[in-house]
Amino acid sequence: MKNLYRFLASSDHSVARAARHVRRQVHGFTLPAPRPIVVPMRVAFEAAREAYYFGARVLVCEPHLKSHCARYGKGVRTGNFIHYIQGRGDMILGDNVVLDGKVNIVFAARFSDHPTLRIGDNTGIGHDCRIIVGKSVTIGRHCRIAGSVYILDSSGHPSDPEDRKRGLPPADSEVRPVVIEDNVWLGARSMIFPGVTVGEGSVVAAGSIVMADVPPYTVVAGNPARRVASLRTEPQPLVDAGADRAGARSNGADDAGSRALSDSAS
Repeated sequence: MKNLYRFLASSDHSVARAARHVRRQVHGFTLPAPRPIVVPMRVAFEAAREAYYFGARVLVCEPHLKSHCARYGKGVRTGNFIHYIQGRGDMILGDNVVLDGKVNIVFAARFSDHPTLRIGDNTGIGHDCRIIVGKSVTIGRHCRIAGSVYILDSSGHPSDPEDRKRGLPPADSEVRPVVIEDNVWLGARSMIFPGVTVGEGSVVAAGSIVMADVPPYTVVAGNPARRVASLRTEPQPLVDAGADRAGARSNGADDAGSRALSDSAS
């Protein structure tokens, strides 16, 4: 069979040339697309597709997600994929939470009787995100979590080499809750490590590896993530008016004394 393929692909024989010609004609074949025909076909296809996706979302995907929730608010929505949720834990979703695409959520019961994932009102989580919950992961309100973000409060393996070689789980001290405060934007493919708090209003650039706390209203980027910008001008310290006037009088007295000494010297 290999020799036949080689013959058809490379031989100068008339049969091989004819076979290659037919192949090129088949690969290059196309049909005209008159708009009066193809536009209604396209509209019908798109309507059928949207109806199918709507039914899948409302009748299958969203009920599946809500069945895993200890509590959920109004307007909780998903895309047209079934989220991959492993283990048992408490998932608490606020109002108008959106889990788009396919999200993987893993609850590890080894470290807590009730590992808990909390997601606040009006927060959106993108496709292909992965959230590992050993004890607690809290995501605030109005957060934007881009696609392929990885949030974990447990690495899954101990840092000690001997414990890792013996196949032991991580120590309890290595499983540390993660907090994403309100109005945070996590860029695509960023990673939030155990014990991290991302402050309110902050931005984590795409691909960043966050291993330490992020102050509020800060932009971080890199591996490991470092502060690259501030999103809020720091307020000027307030000056007490009485103290300011006293300081002015003191400066005036000092100037007068200096002039008197200068006059006496002359």
